[in-house]
Amino acid sequence: MMRQFPLSLKELSLVRGLGIPALVLACALLLAGCGGSSQNRGTLPTPAGGGDDTSSTGAPTPSTSKPTSKPTGPAKTPAPPKAQIIVVPGNFADNSAVQGLVKTYPVYFRALVARDEKIVRDYFPGFFYADTAIGINEAKRNGWVMKPPGSIVVVGVEPQSNGTVRLKTCRSQTSQYWNPKTHRWVKVAPKGGPEVYDMVETGLGWMMYHLVNPIPKAYSCAGVRFPA
Repeated sequence: MMRQFPLSLKELSLVRGLGIPALVLACALLLAGCGGSSQNRGTLPTPAGGGDDTSSTGAPTPSTSKPTSKPTGPAKTPAPPKAQIIVVPGNFADNSAVQGLVKTYPVYFRALVARDEKIVRDYFPGFFYADTAIGINEAKRNGWVMKPPGSIVVVGVEPQSNGTVRLKTCRSQTSQYWNPKTHRWVKVAPKGGPEVYDMVETGLGWMMYHLVNPIPKAYSCAGVRFPA
């Protein structure tokens, strides 16, 4: 460890004897006292994170990002469009031919609303197209329109000898054509009107095959409740 000031008289005499100026000696001793180990001996506080060679960083830069906006609620799902026609199977929901009517009648009714016989031609058997095309074209020619929604209810099922199944139905008044010129229904049926269809099984399932007209046995729809 380096000797500190002051020197003894004996040491001063030795220095003088060697011919070293006192001022030069004093500077040398002062420089020696400032050297040595660079480690902190407990005289100065050590900054957190390291010794003398640890550099401190500047103040943290404030974030310039804007807070995100509050989350909005879940997007509302648009309500599905209302059906133009409601097909009610009645007490015959398990019958395959009735299930075919429930599936295919909306296609036929779409053709009635659009007054487009091509829809029937492209979808149904040729016999059914022949039975219905005339009425659709007549409605288009006279300017008759549909005022949906309408409904049709199955009220009877009769298997036929040729393999078809005859379905007795009742159509609501709103499933008939309306004449805007006379402001009257083309077919007046305030309590519903009877309509009979023969169904046939095809590779695509049971489909409407024949519009039975005239109806062999008349029946009333007075007691039928129509949803539309």
